[in-house]
Amino acid sequence: MIKKAWRFSIFLVLLLAAAVGSYLWWRHRSGINFVHYAEFGIDMPVNYSMHGIDVSKFQQDINWNAVGQMQVEQVKISFAFIKATEGITRQDAAFKRNWVKCRDAGVIRGAYHFFYATRDPLKQAINFKNVVNLESGDLPPVLDIETSNNQPAAVIRMTARIWLEEMEKAYKVKPIIYTNMKFYHNYLGDEFDDYPLWVAHYYVEKNPQTARSWMFWQHNDRGRVDGIRTTVDFNVFNGDSAALSKLLIP
Repeated sequence: MIKKAWRFSIFLVLLLAAAVGSYLWWRHRSGINFVHYAEFGIDMPVNYSMHGIDVSKFQQDINWNAVGQMQVEQVKISFAFIKATEGITRQDAAFKRNWVKCRDAGVIRGAYHFFYATRDPLKQAINFKNVVNLESGDLPPVLDIETSNNQPAAVIRMTARIWLEEMEKAYKVKPIIYTNMKFYHNYLGDEFDDYPLWVAHYYVEKNPQTARSWMFWQHNDRGRVDGIRTTVDFNVFNGDSAALSKLLIP
């Protein structure tokens, strides 16, 4: 009986070693190196040098100086997307404060609009323009489009394009589209491939699964940052600081 138990223990050890070896081999083959940072509370894709967050009123009263000063090894918060508006009348209650304090803390800032294909896209554009004053050094405006509201793809594409074109007229820069890849492929498609893409793709230690290029990757929604009491979404930029600078409003 002792010999059988000993042999079974050896078998379990070998099985565990094989599993770990296979995992490490897959990590190497995937080309993405994730490292766990206890301070941020999540695994981070350290192949990318520019890390950021996105926030709204749900992150409550943010200490932006603490956000900007936090650095663990080479990882720091370089940029932040801030919710500005939603639909045709709603404005995020924390936007004005976040917008000013983020810039004052030296963090590159961007503003996003949560879009509904069931609402007038021109009125939604007006809502955003009335709230957001983009300046030199800011990121382009962002269309957050992730819900169909039972609208057909043709309607979603038509209304989204109106909002995007209004933003380009107003700010003289091509807007960014935020969504997940399932929504992008089902409702937007290659008509929007010339827009910069910010893609949501959580908890998978590999690049977003898409054939088209992406600019930002929202890889986790459970991160922790100094100065923010709640969890927060984490993102990376697909490039270095020079590439990010070229994206900013001149």
